[in-house]
Amino acid sequence: MTLTAAARPTTIDTTIARHQPPEAPAKEGFAYDVAIVGLGYVGLPTALAYHHAGQRVLGVDVSSRRLDAIRSGAVDLVQGDRDRLVGALGDEGLTFSDDVASIARAAAVIVCVPTPVDRYLVPDLAMLRAACATVLRHVVRGQVIVLTSTTYVGCTQDLLVEPLTEAGFTVGRDVFVAFSAERIDPGNDRVAQEAVPRVIGAATPECEEEAAALLGRAVDEVHRVPSLAAAEMTKLLENTFRAVNIALANEFADVCQSLDIDVHTVIGAAATKPYGFMAFQPGPGVGGHCIPCDPHYLLWQLRAARIEAPVISEAMTQIAARPGRIVHRIRESLVQQAGTAPRVLLLGVAYKPDVADVRESPALEILQQLRDGGVEVAYVDPHVPLVALPDGTVLEALAEPEAFDPTLIFVHTRHAALDTSWIGADRIVVDATGALAPTVDQHDHAGFERMGARS
Repeated sequence: MTLTAAARPTTIDTTIARHQPPEAPAKEGFAYDVAIVGLGYVGLPTALAYHHAGQRVLGVDVSSRRLDAIRSGAVDLVQGDRDRLVGALGDEGLTFSDDVASIARAAAVIVCVPTPVDRYLVPDLAMLRAACATVLRHVVRGQVIVLTSTTYVGCTQDLLVEPLTEAGFTVGRDVFVAFSAERIDPGNDRVAQEAVPRVIGAATPECEEEAAALLGRAVDEVHRVPSLAAAEMTKLLENTFRAVNIALANEFADVCQSLDIDVHTVIGAAATKPYGFMAFQPGPGVGGHCIPCDPHYLLWQLRAARIEAPVISEAMTQIAARPGRIVHRIRESLVQQAGTAPRVLLLGVAYKPDVADVRESPALEILQQLRDGGVEVAYVDPHVPLVALPDGTVLEALAEPEAFDPTLIFVHTRHAALDTSWIGADRIVVDATGALAPTVDQHDHAGFERMGARS
């Protein structure tokens, strides 16, 4: 069955004021070469990359708090981007603003806003709709508009191409539209942003040429695909591939646990094969902006078309259930300490090592479920001073975790800056990351358990 426009979700409001396309100066007459709409974990590094490439950059964000944080340097960036920010602050080639109307002065506009899912795992397009509507209100002739936010197949057509056409623009002549999903890996400074190829799909061949030229200023390689839909689906495949394989790794961890085998030993051995295998590691669950969310954009669209995707559906079901399984494992370990008031300390709550991001972090659900079950909980994380649990409870990171005297320590996120020197052999430690073993000798530590290996 082919996904047609009619099969796509139709609840999206893309209405913009009808007007005659305004005239604008030639591209060399624009005040900015590129405007970045949204200065989060994707937008800010993107703005810095274009500034580093010698472009005149306008960074736009509606949050004055975010802009203040950027100007003060109080933002979560890999060291390379932090160095770029320090060098760019005060430079006239990089301007930050909350004036959305100023995007009309940019030759190109790149939309970088979050596309999360709600509590029911339904895509939340509010921020993307608002950002696209803002771009459409201020569009001028000659602009290149590139959407980078991960979304469903057909979204660029729905939110940009069709409204522009209805407003009187000829896409591919007056305005140029393309999709090129971001490929930023937060916390990873090993691969420079410009070294990661960008996939581009465009509305017309003319749009493709303009978008390729724009993105080619900031990255070394541009990979072209023949349509907007192909580019949108590429991003969904990338993250769905990861989701399915992480679910499989978690399942193997449970299987190995039941058979008294160390799953990390097995994965390491399998990874010696030089072809046909890619190592994925089990863990406490999946968090962040991509893997827990992006496959649901595809499933949401497929449900509307009555198309089944059982492998993807089951993988996402298992990913959602993983924090509950972790809580069950923790409770099993706590049973051994019957008679004491249980206290569980989480080491790290960010969704991945060496970032301050807790979006969709399994730690939040784990803390909530333990707390709901009568367990006293606390956490330590050098990057996250405060967290809000799903029920609204706010927890503050402990400055002296040993004073909490935990009944059990659960290793959730192994930050490089996380101090574990205070953990003695008398502590019960359950490690979901497989990363603590080098600093805690599991053979001499009677209470140490690495997920996927019997202690």
